[in-house]
Amino acid sequence: MKNATPFTEAQPDREPHAAPEILVAGEDAEGRLDVWLAATLEPDISRSRVKALIEAGAVSVNGKTATHAKHKIQAGDQVELVMPEPEDPIPQGEDIALDILYEDADLIVLNKQAGLVVHPGAGNWTGTLVNALIHHCGDSLSGIGGVRRPGIVHRLDRDTTGVMVVAKNDLAHRHLAEQFADHGLTGPLERAYQALVWGKPHGLKGTINASLGRGRDRIRRAVRKDDGDDVRHAVTHYLVTERYEEKPDGSCAGSMVECRLETGRTHQIRVHMAHIGHPLVGDAEYGGAFRTKANRLPDNVRETVNAFSRQALHAFLLVFEHPASGETMRFEAPLPPDMEELRLAFASL
Repeated sequence: MKNATPFTEAQPDREPHAAPEILVAGEDAEGRLDVWLAATLEPDISRSRVKALIEAGAVSVNGKTATHAKHKIQAGDQVELVMPEPEDPIPQGEDIALDILYEDADLIVLNKQAGLVVHPGAGNWTGTLVNALIHHCGDSLSGIGGVRRPGIVHRLDRDTTGVMVVAKNDLAHRHLAEQFADHGLTGPLERAYQALVWGKPHGLKGTINASLGRGRDRIRRAVRKDDGDDVRHAVTHYLVTERYEEKPDGSCAGSMVECRLETGRTHQIRVHMAHIGHPLVGDAEYGGAFRTKANRLPDNVRETVNAFSRQALHAFLLVFEHPASGETMRFEAPLPPDMEELRLAFASL
């Protein structure tokens, strides 16, 4: 450091800090605070950045907040710098192909592909659906969901495919968000999924009523019976539509299941189906222990299952009321090619 001695142990990465950095001006220190601090911290922080920090009240001298970049520094002065937490980047438009099923002045309905994250977040600041929508819609995209989730009223997991609706203005956003919050209790909203699961769920249809909360980390969810702050009521209705290799003892290799949500929780279908012992094929997060079941299948089926690298979940149906016209809108999307190939492989048993 120049013209300064550390009051606390030097930290190699100055932004962001968990604790303030405190410097003591050396004997030959003199001149403006911003000039001295920038010279002391170079090349990590520029003079313009230092000036902005001072104006934001992040710098104090001898225990008093510095209000001017021109503040004169003297030998022995104790300077405290508190770096603010870095702000998440504002998403920019990116030319990403979208499968658009319908579009008008108020909304877009699309068939989301596998591997596409819905909105930017930790580890996924680019290449998301939001980036694609900003490029497609420009300034017309609704911002009521926040600058990092413009127009988003519901979401699908990265590797879940299927129908989504996105609002293009604030009025549409509010109206659609209210429908999703109501879960179809008083309106026409319907959300239905196709899932290929291991084994055969009990009966042709059933209801899973099990609250969900955080699991072992911030992303994973689990069935929870306590009343923690993060625990939410969750209900999934399922209907078995196909069974594969049904045996005399009643068992089978897998089943195609239609799931309808009474609530909309993170990973709800994936966790609920695993909870009743029938996780989704390909779901490494909630059904990893079932991966060895593929070893019991014929070679051609086993190869197809092992090549399927995501959870077998597809949002095939979405029904909602148009926010402007009041018309009931219904959209369906067929199984994507990879999941249809998986279904046909099981159906060949």
